Amino acid sequence: MEKTRLDKIEIKELEVFANHGVYPEENILGQKFVISATLFTSTRQAGVTDDLSASINYGEVSHMITDFTRKHTFKLLEALAENLAEMLLCTLKGLEMVTLKIEKPWAPVGLPLKTVSVEITRKWHTAYIAFGSNMGDKRQFIDNGIRGLSQTKGCRIEAVSDYLITEPYGVIDQDEFLNGALKMRTLLTPEELLERLHQLEQEANRERIIHWGPRTLDLDILFYDQEIIDSPTLHIPHTDLQNRTFVLIPMNQIAPYLRHPVLNQTISQLLDSLS
Repeated sequence: MEKTRLDKIEIKELEVFANHGVYPEENILGQKFVISATLFTSTRQAGVTDDLSASINYGEVSHMITDFTRKHTFKLLEALAENLAEMLLCTLKGLEMVTLKIEKPWAPVGLPLKTVSVEITRKWHTAYIAFGSNMGDKRQFIDNGIRGLSQTKGCRIEAVSDYLITEPYGVIDQDEFLNGALKMRTLLTPEELLERLHQLEQEANRERIIHWGPRTLDLDILFYDQEIIDSPTLHIPHTDLQNRTFVLIPMNQIAPYLRHPVLNQTISQLLDSLS
């Protein structure tokens, strides 16, 4: 994610009577929950203009938290925290990150304790995805994939490059490709995002028969914030993007000054080097 100076708005120890818990009587009788929220956003504009509409209204947020907690029922505090964080991030304009602490002072553990609690932090991440197709209605496959990604819960498409006609890479005895790249914001982890991309490829009847072979739809994670991930199933940044003009050209269109966290060069510099 691009570096942003974030301020904090805090809501401390909001009491809500609701029905969450593993035991049936907790769901029926209900109990008290104490919720604290730290909202990370920029308050600069509100501070300069003294205009509430330029900030996040903590009164409205308190009511949102209360209504959500009362209207839903979860067995685990972890599930309540996760779903509440997602709702706030997807609803509140300008909210980049949220920390939630949910306490359960009346937890039925049969021992004297003050409270039990769960605390999580969730935020928007910036990811760049390469897309391509060289089978059938290429543009339609790509359009459907991008639409499916935009309709995924916790995902927002911010920019899409032009579609580029390119020669095949690796296995050259196949039809030419349509390629491009997009920028998105997401609440998904890298692993969850990868799984979603694979689902969209499967919906396009993608078959993985030949490495670098023909495909109806190809979706690859190029960058995820400035993270460096090297696992058996996931490599971020994409290990070969610096050698691929069909990736660098569309990336240069939407993010020319994005800096590669390993090579320490911008997309524009990588493209110039490759050229």
